Amino acid sequence: MRYPNPMAVPQPALDDTFRALSDPTRRAVVQALGRGPASVSDLAKPFEMALPSFLQHLKVLEDCGLVATRKTGRVRTCTLRAEPLAAAEHWLEAQRTLWTKRLDQLDRLVLQLKDQEDNG
Repeated sequence: MRYPNPMAVPQPALDDTFRALSDPTRRAVVQALGRGPASVSDLAKPFEMALPSFLQHLKVLEDCGLVATRKTGRVRTCTLRAEPLAAAEHWLEAQRTLWTKRLDQLDRLVLQLKDQEDNG
């Protein structure tokens, strides 16, 4: 789902996305899936953890909508879903815009005060 207004992103969805991305294992899975779909076993290979532990990480990513899985025979394939990442990106961009504006205002004020000090 697209949210034209970054502030219109449902807060629980955004919270879930950031919570999922707060873990380095889950970020690595998202990064790996950015290169294309992969099986659960291929995704789990780089991690030194038991498969049930890895599956818990995968479940968090699925629950927040970042990852979709489909099963074909005995192989479960994972795919990255871009919508939650796009919503987080929109929210972050809105924050960046707000703080850039505020810092620009502060910069102008500092320059104005310095100019008054130099001329006063």
